[in-house]
Amino acid sequence: MRHFLLLAAILTARAAAESLTVLNWNIDSGARLERIAETIEREKAGLCLLQEVDWNTRRAGRRNVAEALAQRLHMSYVFGREFQELGQGKEAVQGQAILSRLPFKATRELRFKNQSTFWGEKSYLPNWSLMQRRAGGRMAQVVELAFGSGTLVVYNTHLESRGDVPLRLRQLDEILADMKRYPEDTAIVLAGDLNTKTLPSPLIERLEENGFRDAINRGHPTRTNMWWVSLDWIFVRGPLDFDGGKVNHRVMASDHYPLTVRITAK
Repeated sequence: MRHFLLLAAILTARAAAESLTVLNWNIDSGARLERIAETIEREKAGLCLLQEVDWNTRRAGRRNVAEALAQRLHMSYVFGREFQELGQGKEAVQGQAILSRLPFKATRELRFKNQSTFWGEKSYLPNWSLMQRRAGGRMAQVVELAFGSGTLVVYNTHLESRGDVPLRLRQLDEILADMKRYPEDTAIVLAGDLNTKTLPSPLIERLEENGFRDAINRGHPTRTNMWWVSLDWIFVRGPLDFDGGKVNHRVMASDHYPLTVRITAK
């Protein structure tokens, strides 16, 4: 009986490492931290890709939002600094975070060479919070996780909102170029706020041309933001199955809605 229970535990752990729920969400600073944490718990997400995550800002109560969520949810996390928020006080930062129930094998940041000139300090504009003056630039977080019998590579990104489609395409192309370091059969998740403000979008076409599959919409995009259409996406490539993709329009913790999907290693 003892050996049977040990074998069952091993098989359960192995199954957990071959399938998990991915959540992608622009959390709009993370000021509504309790609602965000409750949603992640309810969805039983094992991998969370978050954008607009604050650290030491007034609007989010001077908290390290990524760390607070990770501690509450008993998950590991990595935070990537995107912008210094000049109107939010000294050393106030906004960026992206990845929370995971699987251990990180490797983490890094891909800072885009192509950036908007909209955000930086300007002598004729005050650094009021309303003006959103910032120092820094858009980027993608990249992590590698042990998943199934191989490695799952994850890109968490926020493409530029204050720019045109060609700029966002150039940023996306930087991500696609970075992926060439991995073998073609690598399992990859690319998710985030892509700021696809019109559909059809050349961004989605570019991803599909490079072998990515939309894990949420299945050809029928749904609104992911209170004001726009489908800004937020989860794409997969390689030996991965997915099911149950959805946008949860009932969650009111941000101006974006959380996306979830179950992925399984083939």
